[in-house]
Amino acid sequence: MLFVGLLGLLFIVIAWAASLTSPPPPLRLTVLYLLGSLLLTLYSILISDPIFTVLNSMATVLALVNVVRRVRSCLRGVEVK
Repeated sequence: MLFVGLLGLLFIVIAWAASLTSPPPPLRLTVLYLLGSLLLTLYSILISDPIFTVLNSMATVLALVNVVRRVRSCLRGVEVK
């Protein structure tokens, strides 16, 4: 079963990496995603689930990267759709 979890994690990470070439999502959505994934990371740690701890940690990092991308584009005055 661990193999299935790791394979699923791998596919999700590949999809996230591919999404970084797209424009960042709206800031409100990204902040909500960041908070949700952070809370799920803490929950995964509390229930000692390594697969979901890694998955949600990576989701938190991706959301933080998207927040930075969105803020940078706003600071440059570039409206990203």
